Amino acid sequence: MPSLPPLTLELFQAAASEFAAALRATPLPGLYGATDGKAVGTAVEAGFKAYLQERFDIAVGNAANGLDFPTLNTDLKVTSLRQPQSSCPFKSATQKIYGLGYNLLVIVYVKYDDAEQRAAFLEINHVIYIDQARTGDYTLTGQIRAIVERMSDATFGGRESVIEDLDALLEDKSIPLDEVSRRQLAERLVDDVPEQGVLTISNALQWRLQYGRAIATAVSGQVAPEVVDLSA
Repeated sequence: MPSLPPLTLELFQAAASEFAAALRATPLPGLYGATDGKAVGTAVEAGFKAYLQERFDIAVGNAANGLDFPTLNTDLKVTSLRQPQSSCPFKSATQKIYGLGYNLLVIVYVKYDDAEQRAAFLEINHVIYIDQARTGDYTLTGQIRAIVERMSDATFGGRESVIEDLDALLEDKSIPLDEVSRRQLAERLVDDVPEQGVLTISNALQWRLQYGRAIATAVSGQVAPEVVDLSA
């Protein structure tokens, strides 16, 4: 038996697009009548991993041990178009600003049941790839970037004024840091400006990720190839 080729990020993206196209025409009797989004997500994740393992030399992970595709530093999220969101582990307050630390592949679907076939079908609306650099919070990273940009304005007050404003912003947004750590982060932001994020990240014991802006960004092609819709 010939050995399987290693899975690169480029091949992974192409395979995600092909899998989505095939999935649209695949009856899923096990999901007929199911209303639990988690069941749909589990089925799609298992199907995609099997699809990849048949074609490539790849190790896959699971929720218990971290990322779905650790060799690609990529996690898979499957979500309904009706409410495109999911949760992810909270590791650091800075994830909301500098990103989650890994790439995301977000499969967005609409489920419908076929009574004659007694099977569910999934219309795959989007397959969004988001580079780790873009997994910060859309609003917060935008506000930080706008404040830092003012530092070049001689009338604005300079570096210390910018740091004060950044510190105040972090406090206002309830970033989960103590006062000293928050100030240190504000100072870091001046020199290490984050990329514009495309997620909406809500504070919680787990981060709550919302993908509406990511979908819009991918469809528009504004920051391709960092954020792209592979189903287009």
